[in-house]
Formats: sequence, structure tokens, C-alpha cells
Amino acid sequence: MSDTVIWHDLECGRYERDLPLWLDLAATYGAGRTILDVGAGTGRVSLALGRAGYSMIALDYDAELLAELALRVGGLPIKPVLGDARDFKLSEGPFGLCIVPMQTLQLLGGENGRVGFMRSARSHLADGGVVAVAIADADDFEEFEWHEGDPYPLPDMLELDGCLYSSQPTAVRRDGGTFVLERRREVVDHTGGHRQDADRIALDVVTASDVEEAGLRAGLKPLAIQEVPPTGEHIGSEVVILGL
Repeated sequence: MSDTVIWHDLECGRYERDLPLWLDLAATYGAGRTILDVGAGTGRVSLALGRAGYSMIALDYDAELLAELALRVGGLPIKPVLGDARDFKLSEGPFGLCIVPMQTLQLLGGENGRVGFMRSARSHLADGGVVAVAIADADDFEEFEWHEGDPYPLPDMLELDGCLYSSQPTAVRRDGGTFVLERRREVVDHTGGHRQDADRIALDVVTASDVEEAGLRAGLKPLAIQEVPPTGEHIGSEVVILGL
């Protein structure tokens, strides 16, 4: 398993609070139709919906993550597809439901990326289909920066093949139109060898109104907004639902 897959699973793959919402939406809009999961990664949501009997197309731009998903599919009705969320044309579809979990929309590089996604998604929707997009609740971001001697937030940890992996948040800060999340990644192997790296990710600051505006520009109508409450380890999110 590659480091890309290990860090993705450690930092994203254990989150479950949103799964009941995606399952509810699948029951309403996905019955008898294929569902598109955008930003599928190693299949956190696609696998959950596939196990529930839904046919899935799992779209992601990272070939390593999709290769790992392909190994995990087994006999489930899930097809990994390599593509860019900002501009995709699929032979599969039309879809009754397009889901965008885990703030994927906030990784698309601003307004043009959001509108590009909405236009691509709209072109793949079946009559009566919807797009459901999760965004981080900006009010839940608490800016901090760790300094020597400060107590750390709890790390995410994983032991695999004799190696201990640790992902430690070290800062969250507002930088213009983005929230920057910084982590310290450490690995200790079975011999005691140690390596350490820094990781940095920037999420666009996006409101539900921004998502609705992007959808309107693509010909989608706002339908509803649902909440996924925060946990002790994860901030809350809003799920913006739009349809034809």
C-alpha cells in the first residue's frame, strides 16, 4: 500500500458521521439508478453505498487512490473512474444522484472550479436527479498554531505492517479566501527508524450561498440544505442539495 493511500485513509477514511445522510439521499434519489461519487478517494462513501446495494461510479483524479479502491471493490457494483471534478465527460449515466462528500468542492480552486463542476454534473443528471455537495462549516473552523511546549490536538494514528503512522494537526489559519490546514506526518518503522514530513492543504472558503450560486449558473435549482453535526475530531458540514 502506497504512502498516498495510507495517509488518505488515516486522515479521511475513518469519518462516518455523514454516511447516514448519503444513505438517506440514495434511498430517495438513487433507487434503480446509478449514483456518482465525486472525490471518491479509496471509497469511503462508495463502498458504504455499494454494500447497501447501490450501483456506483467513483470519480477521482488520483490514480493511486482509485487503484486501491479497485482492490477493495470485490463483487460490489462500484466502478472507479479517473477524472477531474471540474470538467468530466463520462460514458456512464445519467445519474439520479451525484454526491460530493468531504469538502471536495473546496479543493477545486475557486469559483471557476465550482461552476465547472456544476456544469459537468448537470450534464450527467437524469430527469429528477440531484447534486448534493458537502462543505465545511466556516463557523466551526478554530484558528490555531502550535508552538513548542503547547499541548497538541490528538493525532490520528495507524499501525500497519509493523510501522506506526501519526498525523498531527499543527495549524489552522485563514489565508485570504482559503483555510490552510497544516499537519506533521511521522512514521516509525519496526526497527525504530523515524521519518517526519509536513503536509499542507488549502480549502476554499465557501458558503452555502456560493454553492447555490454556482449551481444556478449551471442551470441547477437550490432544493435544500442539510446539516452534518461536528464530532469531537471533525468539524461540522452543510450539505447543499440542488436539482434540475
